[in-house]
Amino acid sequence: MEDIQEKITQILVDKLGIKETEVTADANLIKDLGIDSLDYAELVMEFEQVFNIRIPDTDSEKLITIGDAVKYISEKRNGSTS
Repeated sequence: MEDIQEKITQILVDKLGIKETEVTADANLIKDLGIDSLDYAELVMEFEQVFNIRIPDTDSEKLITIGDAVKYISEKRNGSTS
C-alpha cells in the first residue's frame, strides 16, 4: 500500500503542483488540497491510467481523502472493492 501512496503523492505533486508535505493520508482532496471539480476528474482519470483500474463515478465520489484513495485503489487492484 505504501507504493500506492507514493504514486498518488507523485501524481498530486507532478500534475497539480501540490507540495509533497501537504499530501497526508487524512488530507481532504477538496478542502485541504484545494482541488476543484475539473482537477478532481483529471485526478481520477490519472489514477485509472497509472493503476490500470476502472473507477466508476459512484466510486469516485467516495474518494474524499488521500487515505480513501489509497485504500480504494489497493482493494481494486486486489479485486475486492465493496
